Amino acid sequence: MKDFSKYSAIIIGAGDATGSALCKKFALNGYKVCAVRRPGDLDKFKKLEKDIKETDGWIKCFGVDAREEESIQDLFKHIEEEVAPIDVVIFNPGANVFFPIEETTSRVFRKVWEMAAFGGFLTGREAAKHMKKRNRGSIFFTGATASMRGGSGFSAFSSAKFALRALAQSMARELGPQGIHVAHFIIDGAIDTAFIKEIFPDTYALKEKDGILQPEAIADAYWFVHTQHRSAWTHELDLRPYMEKF
Repeated sequence: MKDFSKYSAIIIGAGDATGSALCKKFALNGYKVCAVRRPGDLDKFKKLEKDIKETDGWIKCFGVDAREEESIQDLFKHIEEEVAPIDVVIFNPGANVFFPIEETTSRVFRKVWEMAAFGGFLTGREAAKHMKKRNRGSIFFTGATASMRGGSGFSAFSSAKFALRALAQSMARELGPQGIHVAHFIIDGAIDTAFIKEIFPDTYALKEKDGILQPEAIADAYWFVHTQHRSAWTHELDLRPYMEKF
C-alpha cells in the first residue's frame, strides 16, 4: 500500500469551506498538505492549521497569487525540494462574479479569466513538470455549473470556467498515458458557506434537508477519484444535492 506520508498535496484556493475540507481530508490520510491562499490571507489559516494539527496531520501554509507565473514556479519548486515529492495538486480558487454584460468591464473580465483559467494553466503546467518525473500523480480542477452552461450575468465567470474545463480535457489526454490522473469536478449547487448563509438565507435553510452541498462530502468525492485504479479513471464528475434541478 502506498505510504501517502512520503508525498505532498497542494491545495490552491484553500478557503474556509471546500478548500479547508480538502486539506483536512488529504492530511487525515497522511499527506503533507500545502495550503495556498492569496498573499495577505495567511491569518485566515489559523483555524485550519489548528484543526489539522489536532488530528496529528501535517500542514504548511503559503500566501501566493496563482496568477503570477514566477510565484507559482517558486512555490512548486520549494515544495518538491523542501517538503516532499508532489503527488496531488488541486486547483480550487473561487472567481464567481455577477455583472450584466454592459456592466462587465474589461478589467473584470480579464481578472476573472486570470483567476479561474490562467491560474489553472500555470498550476497544471508546474504540476505536470514534477509529476512526469515519477509517471504518477493527480491534478484536479474545481469547476461549477458555469463550466457547462453560461447564465445571464455570468459572461466573465462562465467564459473562464469553460476555459478551465477545456484545459482539464486537454491535459487529461496528454498526461493520462504518462500515468497522471487529470480530473474536472463540476460543483453544481450552493455550498454550505458563510456567503450562502448571509446572502441567500432561503437557500441555506435547505441545509436541514441536505439540500446544499457539504464541503466534507465534496472532499470525500475528490479522495475517491484520487484513489481510483488507473484501469477505471474518472475524468469528469458532477456533484449536486439530491434535490437540485438540472
